[in-house]
Amino acid sequence: MKRGEKNIIAVEALINAPVEKVWEFWTDPKHIIRWNYASADWHTTRAENNLKRGGRFLSRMEARDGSIGFDFSGTYEKVKQNEHIEYTLDDERKVNIFFKRDENSTRVKEIFEAENENPEELQHDGWQAILNNFKDYVEASG
Repeated sequence: MKRGEKNIIAVEALINAPVEKVWEFWTDPKHIIRWNYASADWHTTRAENNLKRGGRFLSRMEARDGSIGFDFSGTYEKVKQNEHIEYTLDDERKVNIFFKRDENSTRVKEIFEAENENPEELQHDGWQAILNNFKDYVEASG
């Protein structure tokens, strides 16, 4: 998919938890640091989240061996509790996240503009891995 000249990538997961819990675990920094990584050799050491239009967020992502790290950060454009988050990353890429209630489950779908440094398949797989970690974390919480 393309938007303008930017390629669009989508990932999604069905999480066996009510949307209110999914929203809380997605947006609360004390939870973000527990699930926000693509592979076991990475982790999020710090998270900040000012969840409102114009608010900023930041997740500090680092290799566990300390060899590399980066800030994943941006500004919220739209926030509709338990339904939709739209933000712009600091590199100006757009991201939309949809939370859809399905009885006692929640479908989370992320749609984001691809960056130009890494192959799109790698970006898709990385974002999907993070979303899968999120699903596992929420479902393991009981």
